Amino acid sequence: MGLGRASAIIAAGTLTSRITGLLRTIVLVAAVGAIGRAGDAFGTANQLPNSIYQVISAGLLTGVIVPQVVRVSAQKDGGHAFLSKLLTLGIVLVGGVTIVATLCAPGFVSLFAVHYTPEQHALATQFAYWCIPQLFFYGMFALLGEILNARRIFAPYAWAPIVNNIVSIAGFLTFILLFGADQSDVGGWDGLMIFTLAGTATLGTIAQAIVLVIFWRKAGIPFRFDFRWRGMGLGTMRKLATWTLFTTLIGQLVGIVQQQTVSSASGDYASVFASQNAWLVYMVPYSMIILAIGTPYYTRIAEHAAANRQQELRTDIAQSIRILGLFVVIAAVAVAAASLPAARVFSNSADNAVAVAPVLLAYLVSLLPMAVLFIVQRTFYAFGDARTPFIFTIVQGSLVLVSTLIVAATVPVEYLAAAVALVQSLSGIVQTIIATILLRRKIGPLGLGATWRALARFVLMAIPAGAAGWGVFVLTGGTGSWMLQDKIWGALGAVLIAAVCGLVYLALLALFRAPELTIAIETIKNRRG
Repeated sequence: MGLGRASAIIAAGTLTSRITGLLRTIVLVAAVGAIGRAGDAFGTANQLPNSIYQVISAGLLTGVIVPQVVRVSAQKDGGHAFLSKLLTLGIVLVGGVTIVATLCAPGFVSLFAVHYTPEQHALATQFAYWCIPQLFFYGMFALLGEILNARRIFAPYAWAPIVNNIVSIAGFLTFILLFGADQSDVGGWDGLMIFTLAGTATLGTIAQAIVLVIFWRKAGIPFRFDFRWRGMGLGTMRKLATWTLFTTLIGQLVGIVQQQTVSSASGDYASVFASQNAWLVYMVPYSMIILAIGTPYYTRIAEHAAANRQQELRTDIAQSIRILGLFVVIAAVAVAAASLPAARVFSNSADNAVAVAPVLLAYLVSLLPMAVLFIVQRTFYAFGDARTPFIFTIVQGSLVLVSTLIVAATVPVEYLAAAVALVQSLSGIVQTIIATILLRRKIGPLGLGATWRALARFVLMAIPAGAAGWGVFVLTGGTGSWMLQDKIWGALGAVLIAAVCGLVYLALLALFRAPELTIAIETIKNRRG
């Protein structure tokens, strides 16, 4: 499957997934509120399996499994024996971790939310007992999905989360019908309410994993439990996994400190749940652009690295960053211009939207650097180098940790969530710079001069586009605009502002004859052909 078609399939699936994911969050906010102790309690509990999943997905799978699967695919049996052993090992390890993590639910809640009241802590713990089992199904979803991706079967991994979202939407609507909306008070919850809300979230992850199992079987990849792990290269994989595990654990340690800091604002100001919702909006352009375009490139970069095709490798690195930048820059600016209407979609009042919007803006600062980091970091993984990403992640983690502690001691509680998000973004920029320098030292000159100039052009053209979008918001009344009157109006307003930004950006690219625009148009024409 070519890069264009693969990117289109992933982008379409990701777009649908993100739209349904946004609907899921809208219904969830309606059920528990955007700012309140019950919503923060559920946000903390539901984040626990995701945090551990990040260690599995972003670290062990992306950094270790994809390069290994690419290499064994050339074997006589297509790597089928290796995949059976790998999947068996994954089931045993992830299953064991899930059982232990579930038993440790009270401790995890205490670790992430030290500032919760006793009632809020108890509610979060009850949520956690139902939510943490999601870890096993997230792990299986990630393992199966990355294996399918490495074998150039991209669609299922991109489209399966839609099933999760549909199941969750149905469950959350059932919760509202049974118990009413805006259940933000921790004192009114009983066992049935907890089961309905948290059980729904877990049921969605189960459905998501089952979808990949179905596609796995349709792909004709045989599987049987195989515990003969000797000889499958566990020594090499363990060495790589150790560094990637350390890398992601640093990120989780930083996340714990961040959530501890933000949790002190729970109840009256933007806190855990509001930050998660802002992050969800941030992840829309990240997933639709960076993951959709970057994932097929990563597979090809891994193939170039395995075959020692250095020139092709450098070409793909430069090309992927430029293509990502073309779309990421305007996406960041458009979402920033529409931050207030977008925040209104995920809050139950205009005042709450005003409180959440700064958090979203703070996250957006890092969107372009994260696009560059996505390619650079995965190039290290393609070479089987997980140690170097550990080094620049240590730097980033240390910056975030120290800065967050300073924020906790100096920033007023109502601004904590936005300040923590900004610290993360700025530290991510430093991390990207260091990672790029280290990659150059590893493989030699990257030839990215033209790429950096292209990114600078994109930024310069996006600034007036963003100003035009913000002007639309101001002209319609600003904070008194119809865009903040309701969730639906907020969504329509955000779409209008984003459309204005996109049209101005496109016009400027055409006016100044940006070569990247011509490449994009030709790519679309070729794909249609």
